[in-house]
Amino acid sequence: MALLGQASGNFTESNSALRIMHVGVRNTVGQLTADAFTQVNPVSGNANVSTAPGLLTTVFGVLSGSVAFTRPDSALAGAVGGPANGAAEDQNQRALGCFINNANGNAYTNIPGVASNKGPYVSAQGTYGNRLYETQNQDTGDDLTYLSGDELFASINGFLTNVDANTNCHEAAVGANVTLMGIVKIIPDSLASEIVFDQRI
Repeated sequence: MALLGQASGNFTESNSALRIMHVGVRNTVGQLTADAFTQVNPVSGNANVSTAPGLLTTVFGVLSGSVAFTRPDSALAGAVGGPANGAAEDQNQRALGCFINNANGNAYTNIPGVASNKGPYVSAQGTYGNRLYETQNQDTGDDLTYLSGDELFASINGFLTNVDANTNCHEAAVGANVTLMGIVKIIPDSLASEIVFDQRI
């Protein structure tokens, strides 16, 4: 269904996959991990790759609309970044919200993330449109169907997903308690390429 006030360009004119409708908190507490600028997308290397329009497979680092995690494996105090595996502190990687911008910035724009080592993310409630989400089950490869009222979680790639099982959800995969990221309000369809959700973090 069309969202009231929808742009003729389907909101694709923005260089951000996250569209802020009603903001909770724009959070910059903590610094970005080194791999927040170098990670490949998708992180997992899984063959079941999202076809969501916000996925930029040629861009390194955390992406706009991807999930910000606590990263206790970093030497930086209060570090945030994308999902990581293999550290003793994996179970303390917890979802915080969604990044507003790509960490490395965009061509022909300034690059505040690189300059400041900060990656602003939205936390503490709010309503958002997000063009970065999983379109396939990471275990089976089956297409995902989203419904209004679905719960959203952080996938193994750091994207939104409605599957909270081990092979799909990053927190479950690393042994952490699974965080409810949000509740779907409007699903992506031929008229709107984004998931509109109320954030619950």
